[in-house]
Amino acid sequence: MIHSVYFWLKEEAQGKREEFEAALRELVKISEIKEARFGRPASTAERPVTDHSFDYSLILTFASQADHDVYQDHPDHHVFVNQCKDLWAKVVVYDSEILS
Repeated sequence: MIHSVYFWLKEEAQGKREEFEAALRELVKISEIKEARFGRPASTAERPVTDHSFDYSLILTFASQADHDVYQDHPDHHVFVNQCKDLWAKVVVYDSEILS
């Protein structure tokens, strides 16, 4: 499965990007994660279907729903949330079942 997370930082947290990125680097060390990537909006052309409004994206791939569920309850995931939740104004999650 693919776990896609989009973060919008609070205005007052914009100066804490390095702190947020360091926390992401620690988060993606959780062993149940098959593959992990995080980044900022790409400088692609504006189109009606693109959304560049987020500050960070986190894309995680898991071998199974069970691995995802372990990740959700993992102590390091809770550390990340508790450490960073005051930095973001909005978080949106899209979970996808891999079909091909």
